[in-house]
Amino acid sequence: MLEELFNLVKGSAGDAVINNPDIPNEQNNEVVAEATNTVASGLRNMVAGGGLENIISLFNTKTNQGNGILSNPIVNMMIGHFSGKLLTSFNLGGRQANQVASSLIPNVITDLINKTNDPNNSTFSLEGLLNSITGGKTTELVQEQQSSGNSGFNFQDLIGQFTGGADKQSGGGLMDIVSKLAGGAQNQQQKTGGAGLMDLIKGFM
Repeated sequence: MLEELFNLVKGSAGDAVINNPDIPNEQNNEVVAEATNTVASGLRNMVAGGGLENIISLFNTKTNQGNGILSNPIVNMMIGHFSGKLLTSFNLGGRQANQVASSLIPNVITDLINKTNDPNNSTFSLEGLLNSITGGKTTELVQEQQSSGNSGFNFQDLIGQFTGGADKQSGGGLMDIVSKLAGGAQNQQQKTGGAGLMDLIKGFM
């Protein structure tokens, strides 16, 4: 999923990065990699902190139409982080860094939301994305439910428990889901860290 995310960012980077005279052509891939790292790390950190419901809300297209994405705190956090990286690592001025970050990150998140919600797109799914940043915990949760007798259970049922689209478990059940996914994301943080994740992403360049 990480490589697919890198390619998605690269496909969204035209005006903001590739055709931007403020960014030398030889740095284009580095900037795309940093943007990919910002998105992947931001989502992973949110899940690790117990913010699964915030992630699900972000990917709910009903609440993220038009300019609504710009008011999302997760997206704003990513914009600020990426802008800071452009300042410190790529020597862009403050105005240029903010322009690049404010253009690229919302476009990437919007594209990612659209692709994960497209039933005809098998490359991206919220389940696959969360599975990637939690070290396979979403698959484990579904298998646990199915082995305990919920044979028809799938990840959409988990999402429904947060959005009201399915019968909710008890609060303890939901908290158990949040805790397990948070633990998986925390383990991934410890295994790869920021630098390790960036090394993986640079392997796609």
